[in-house]
Amino acid sequence: MRIGVPKEVKDHEARVGLVPSGVMTLRQAGHRVVVETGAGEGSSLPDEEYRRAGAEIVPTAADVWGRAEMVVKVKEPQPSEFPLLRPDLILFTYLHLAPLPELTRKLLEARVNGVAYETIREADGSLPLLTPMSEVAGRMSVQIGAHYLEKENGGRGVLLGGVPGVAPAEVVILGGGVVGTNAAKIAVGLGARVTMIDRNLQRLRELDDLFQSRLVTLASNAWTVSEAVSRADLVIGAVLIPGASAPRLVTREMVSHMKPRSVIVDVAIDQGGCVETAHATTFSDPVYWVDKVLHYCVSNMPAAVPHTSTFALTNATFPYVRLLAELGLDRAVAASPALREGVNTYRGELVHPGVAESQGVEYHELALA
Repeated sequence: MRIGVPKEVKDHEARVGLVPSGVMTLRQAGHRVVVETGAGEGSSLPDEEYRRAGAEIVPTAADVWGRAEMVVKVKEPQPSEFPLLRPDLILFTYLHLAPLPELTRKLLEARVNGVAYETIREADGSLPLLTPMSEVAGRMSVQIGAHYLEKENGGRGVLLGGVPGVAPAEVVILGGGVVGTNAAKIAVGLGARVTMIDRNLQRLRELDDLFQSRLVTLASNAWTVSEAVSRADLVIGAVLIPGASAPRLVTREMVSHMKPRSVIVDVAIDQGGCVETAHATTFSDPVYWVDKVLHYCVSNMPAAVPHTSTFALTNATFPYVRLLAELGLDRAVAASPALREGVNTYRGELVHPGVAESQGVEYHELALA
């Protein structure tokens, strides 16, 4: 198979979809790999390393997209990449289609076979390609929140862990999954007073044991969310329904009752956000204010630490890349139920129920397609 790795073009996105060790393994298996020049530079991976691994380095994105049977990326195609989409191309990347109807339409019109990292689900319910970036984003969310709580950066002037004689900051985490758990590890470690809210009581029991009662766990409902958010210095949105839009747990009214110059970091923004006042931002313009509350909603947070993020991501994605290269899409999907869950668009049809429900469009069963 001919596999293409373009340079990411999303704002300040410096990760890359394949590392040199992956290129070498694919080449040894008889596949060809085409890499756009500079694709790995943001992750401290120069062209020469890819060349030594056996990749062909080409000057433009059009060269990659035009010659590849499968394109391996990190983030969803941007408008500048739409003209490069074509029928029967396998696109393996994060897609997050639920809040992106225009991108969905472009993929369907171009008859691209879109396989989304974030909806690949193993038999145990785990999301193996979402997990590594969720770990990074969860840990980053606290340090970002701490940064913006500083007065110089617009916040209340609160030190997350406090000092002897002065109370620590109140941190509220919505969602006890991978993002929320990793956020809690950092927040608890820094000495903050942490409240974790989730609707799964068994998960709350697990978190109580994991953190040895060093955080408060609350069952999720409108009342507990409203009360907790009103007391918070920092709110972290970490709610996920795989493939579908995130539920809006924090309403505009709740935001209006938060402390002036408190901070919201909505990590769920890739799926539309779990805060009603949230909308996606970029590293070029990361924050905005609503009702005197600072919102940070950058949709590709792990790109701030691209070296760590690229290796964490490709460790997880590469087994699926190799499977797709060896078998092609149809046989790979037949061999791997987890990979089947990742297919969002197939030959002009939308085949993921969560995306279809979120956008109110017709869903087609992949097996029938």
